[in-house]
Amino acid sequence: MEVDVSFVLNGRPVTVRAPPAKSLLRVLREDLGITSVKPGCEAGECGACTVLLDGKAVTSCMVMISQVEGHEVVTVESLSKEGRLDPIQEKFIEEGALQCGYCTPGFIVSAKALLNENPSPSDDEVLEAISGNICRCGAYPRIVSAIKRAAGGEKG
Repeated sequence: MEVDVSFVLNGRPVTVRAPPAKSLLRVLREDLGITSVKPGCEAGECGACTVLLDGKAVTSCMVMISQVEGHEVVTVESLSKEGRLDPIQEKFIEEGALQCGYCTPGFIVSAKALLNENPSPSDDEVLEAISGNICRCGAYPRIVSAIKRAAGGEKG
């Protein structure tokens, strides 16, 4: 059985037809062509599929599409505006906080959720905000530095 689910994706209303237990991750990638959300562990552990759901960072692999009805989903694709990168994206580039890039969208979305809620986080608050994201390349010091710089803080 499939259901119609309507929600706002990156500022635009969308409706998808899918099995109610299909993950938001799979709907975004397979049905809507959003490739920044990456299938990593598909168990909510790695953060590669992180999106904002009503402003909160969530792992989209753990959210069923039926849970998204009437809500707002934001992916990294919508962070740049009028051809300009979001400051978080700029700082990730400047700090070399992306190596292979697989985890980068999830980290950026987690950072966006943090900075939307707390524009001047401490190092501990940054570490807590990204604790659900794994970088297998080991770029954590650069990632933390990029987030702190995007917040207007000093380099890591």
